[in-house]
Amino acid sequence: MSRARALGFDAVGIAKLDLAEDERHLVSWLAAGFQGDMHYMQRHGSMRSHPEELAPGTVRVVSVRMNYWPAEARPANEVLSEPATAYVSRYALGRDYHKVMRRALARLAEEVATEFGRFGYRVCVDSAPVLEKALARNAGLGWIGKHTNLLSRDAGSYFFLGEILTDLPLPEDEQTTAHCGTCTACITACPTQAILGPYRLDARRCISYLTIEHHGAIPAELRRSLGNRIYGCDDCQLVCPWNKFARAATHPDFKVRHGLDSPALTELFAWTAQQFDERMRGSAIYRIGYERWLRNIAVALGNAPTSPDVLSALNARRNDPSALVREHVAWALAQHEPLQNAAQSRT
Repeated sequence: MSRARALGFDAVGIAKLDLAEDERHLVSWLAAGFQGDMHYMQRHGSMRSHPEELAPGTVRVVSVRMNYWPAEARPANEVLSEPATAYVSRYALGRDYHKVMRRALARLAEEVATEFGRFGYRVCVDSAPVLEKALARNAGLGWIGKHTNLLSRDAGSYFFLGEILTDLPLPEDEQTTAHCGTCTACITACPTQAILGPYRLDARRCISYLTIEHHGAIPAELRRSLGNRIYGCDDCQLVCPWNKFARAATHPDFKVRHGLDSPALTELFAWTAQQFDERMRGSAIYRIGYERWLRNIAVALGNAPTSPDVLSALNARRNDPSALVREHVAWALAQHEPLQNAAQSRT
């Protein structure tokens, strides 16, 4: 544990590979079509619940947590209450966690090899087809909450997960028991009612899915519910009582960059493709690309209060080269027409 902490990890555990119940849940979830456009969820078949198929010889999984909550960021609820300000999920305010954690996990594996000798392993950070939350639960790092995120009694849920699949027969840690009780705060807080019930999430309605994973047009009937959220959503975590125990990130790479904790929507919408590339390279946001970035902000501008700045920003992109962006800009402008017409009738 001391080696893991020195590398920036906040908790580490050893998981057994028994994921039979989780596999049944995954099969049912996929059968319901809740994965939406995330076709990769089906492509790997049983590999997700059988790490030994992904890395032959695997008998244990080293699971790690790394806190990401940026203590210096403007309070999330303040930003969400200001519809002209862009809200970015708190995990994405700093550098891309994939690179940070992958490097640290590789270092940890090297240090283990120094002590135990060479061994077979594979490092995974939210990219390989593994059930990381189920493995973290098996490793004693927390339990899966009703919102389907991992929860810890001493750290809430604001953390990243990573794994080392290994052929070392390490001693297993004890699985954590659940402590959600009768609480349903996360279910009622979801802006789009994507949490259909305990442990049942329809990703097709989830704002994180819509603003990050979904490539096409955001369903018109859900756009108003996005509010000012332009990348991801934290609502189900913000209301969770266990997050009063959440710990701030200690890794410097998770500090806020480019003022993304409280930027004006009009400011971000004015970025050129080159500015997006320069500022978002090295961020998790970079993967959605410039087109979807504009799509998301257009929706938020449609939900913002009508003002000359908002209308000017939208009108500047009425003829955007992207049909996807143009459609969302047209929708956004239509949301402001009633107020514009009312103002004109008074003059």
